[in-house]
Amino acid sequence: MPCPDDAHVMMSMHSTVTELLKEAEQRLQHLDSARLDVEVLLAFVLNTGREALYAHPEKTVQPDLAADFQSLIAKRSDCFPIAYLTGHREFWSVDLLVSQDTLIPRPETESLVEAALELIPEDASMNVLDIGTGSGAIAIAIARERPQCHVTASDISRDALAVAQKNAVRFDIRNIGFKVSDWFSAFTGEVFDMVVCNPPYVDSQDSAFQNGEIRYEPRIALDGGYLGMQMINHIIPATRDHLKQNAPLILEHGYDQGESIRYQFISSNYVDVKSRFDYAGRERISMARKAK
Repeated sequence: MPCPDDAHVMMSMHSTVTELLKEAEQRLQHLDSARLDVEVLLAFVLNTGREALYAHPEKTVQPDLAADFQSLIAKRSDCFPIAYLTGHREFWSVDLLVSQDTLIPRPETESLVEAALELIPEDASMNVLDIGTGSGAIAIAIARERPQCHVTASDISRDALAVAQKNAVRFDIRNIGFKVSDWFSAFTGEVFDMVVCNPPYVDSQDSAFQNGEIRYEPRIALDGGYLGMQMINHIIPATRDHLKQNAPLILEHGYDQGESIRYQFISSNYVDVKSRFDYAGRERISMARKAK
């Protein structure tokens, strides 16, 4: 929803946990997630769990920490994403580092990981490519679940790849490699057993780029051009040259793009074309195999 300007509300520098939460929630009342947001941010500032806030609600918060909390609330009031404020986002039960150089991983993207894992036997030694990896969320999830596979994570952004590499190191993921690439520009002549991708698929004219939370995320990771299909229409035919025979391409996409993507798969000489739903019951993942 649009994020209107919020009148400045000064919080007491000698407030209790309860007082800080109440005042901050009032300040964020224009956000549907206000209560959760203030809990997450105060727990982050205090370096504790959300449950601890209610175990000691009368505790007085140190002035410097209260000031830090107030600063975060001011940013959140303008819809600045929680994940960027804390520098973390949970994905596939892993606490990933994120920054404004990376897209914030979404729950629906876990459906893509599920689809990939269903096609990779537990003891398989497949070579998997994740193009446009961002924080490395998809690549790291697959690499952790299938340790005999080798996963390559690529992105055009060196800064995004640096975050992905930090995440791999944090979780001691060793069956993963990283490469700077504008889609397949750095993979001439290379083929893989599977390619996965969460491409830019938001329509360039979407109003969220002006007044939604996504305006703070890297536009290159979101803007899919006309109807959100420009990058997808490039990726599907281009991927054929980098798939082994009968190998799959798995894509995330907008909830209303499934039909167009299935058509593009068929037009690009893929077979076994299908789509699946995300946890909210919306068509979100489509996949197909390179024809033999």
